[in-house]
Amino acid sequence: MNHGVYTWPDGSTYEGEVTNGMRNGFGMFKCGTQPVSYIGHWCHGKRHGKGSIYYNQEGTSWYEGDWVYNIKKGWGIRCYKSGNIYEGQWENNMRHGEGRMRWLTTNEEYTGHWEKGIQNGFGTHTWFLKRIPNSQYPLRNEYIGEFVNGFRHGQGKFYYASGAMYEGEWASNKKQGRGRMTFKNGHVYEGLFSNDHIAQFFETEMDYSQSLDRWSDASQRSRQPRGSSVSAVREPETLRKLDGSESRSVLGTSIELDLTLLLDMYPEESQEEEKKQVEYAVLRNITELRRIYCFYSGLGCDHSLDNTFLMTKLHFWRFLKDCRFHHHNITLADMDRVLSVYNGIPIEEIHSPFRTILLRTFLNYLLQLAYYIHHKEFQNRSPSLFLCFTKLMSENIHPHACQVKGHLFSEQQRTLYSMNYIDKCWEIYTAYCRPNEAPPYELTMKMRYFLWMLKDFRMINKDLTATKFMTVIAEDNPFVYDGTDSNFELELVFLEFFEALLCFSLCCMFDQMTRSYLKVPYDDITTNRYGSTQTILNQSSVVFVFTTVR
Repeated sequence: MNHGVYTWPDGSTYEGEVTNGMRNGFGMFKCGTQPVSYIGHWCHGKRHGKGSIYYNQEGTSWYEGDWVYNIKKGWGIRCYKSGNIYEGQWENNMRHGEGRMRWLTTNEEYTGHWEKGIQNGFGTHTWFLKRIPNSQYPLRNEYIGEFVNGFRHGQGKFYYASGAMYEGEWASNKKQGRGRMTFKNGHVYEGLFSNDHIAQFFETEMDYSQSLDRWSDASQRSRQPRGSSVSAVREPETLRKLDGSESRSVLGTSIELDLTLLLDMYPEESQEEEKKQVEYAVLRNITELRRIYCFYSGLGCDHSLDNTFLMTKLHFWRFLKDCRFHHHNITLADMDRVLSVYNGIPIEEIHSPFRTILLRTFLNYLLQLAYYIHHKEFQNRSPSLFLCFTKLMSENIHPHACQVKGHLFSEQQRTLYSMNYIDKCWEIYTAYCRPNEAPPYELTMKMRYFLWMLKDFRMINKDLTATKFMTVIAEDNPFVYDGTDSNFELELVFLEFFEALLCFSLCCMFDQMTRSYLKVPYDDITTNRYGSTQTILNQSSVVFVFTTVR
């Protein structure tokens, strides 16, 4: 009874709680013939409850989680000898239910439903691709949709690293049935696919002897996900609609603007003129808009002729703040919701910083925000959409674009160190979000949640007071804090959250870092006699605050 030690003839031992001669309660077992050990709860001599088992002496292969009479069942984490790791639900010693698997050996990740150890049901599978060494933003291929017996099968979306996207039906990892292919340059084909190719009848309508725009270069093509033939679908220069008619857009087929929902706001008789005039406005500014898109897409990336930069939502938020869109009495979170309505963005991706944005999508976003911000001012004038867009260009974009502010992208070395923590900080950010009180009820973070988080992490102190917190947050947002009154109901997107953490690290942790981390005299640091001290301090303080958050 109670606590005891068992020793078997083969050298196996058990030390822990015992009831009626049987292992019962908490205890540790070590096998004498194999490098296997278990520490956790027992019931009637069997592993039962919470416990951890190690399968090798090095401790690189283990399981930690729930047990039911020697069977893995419930929630648990399994780390394999290769370094691959699964975290989620178990049933009968197999991955079963909701869970996430990370294959470190092949740089892949799957989050979704499992059945008997196999991907089955709805999930997201991501293949991470690093095009060049030290790239800040690893490119990724990503499939979101249905799986059957480990294969992409049913309805699903595939986002290619180049920016191309397929949405439609799949069969055994191949595009099969009806689908919609959006190519890298904005061309769209909607129709039938067979065996991962555009259906044969479509090929007869196209002139494939023209120049073809591949989705990626040779190095990219050699690293495509298993079962996905990227080179199988080629892109024609001219696309016809399914009824055989050609697009009449003044922008041509290289950029397809989706103005359907915007034009529905106008009387039917004026829609054609509204469409034509705003396309002319975009055409007049297209060179400048391309330059702006390329500039923001490359922020934080090492420049290389080998690299293809795609804008992410993180870049887009920085562009919006630089151009002072948020000065029109609308927050970045509100803009995300407006764009989600027009573009059918899934609720879980409305505020995702990793969502990629093509040039054509970037242009659509600008038109949609221009209408939302200025349509009341021009509702009695024509062409209204043209006037909204023109005012946005003249007052916001032309004067302020490419003048980067904030703490994330303003200094390359700081960006390099900071981006190492972006995935972990995104997890923390989402953990402290709460469902929005209004549709679509997506997760969002308010100012007060952020302050509570800092208090939980014991970061609110004499260096970082609540007043200092408000001053930092209000630095680039005049509607947060006027020096007297604060608005804790305003929402923060991830960029604002992340840059605020950076500012806290640089402003509030500086003094203690200078003394405790570098251990050099304070006067020497302030006068910067050591040359590179300032850079070291910047990097060290970033690591310090993010380590605190982690």
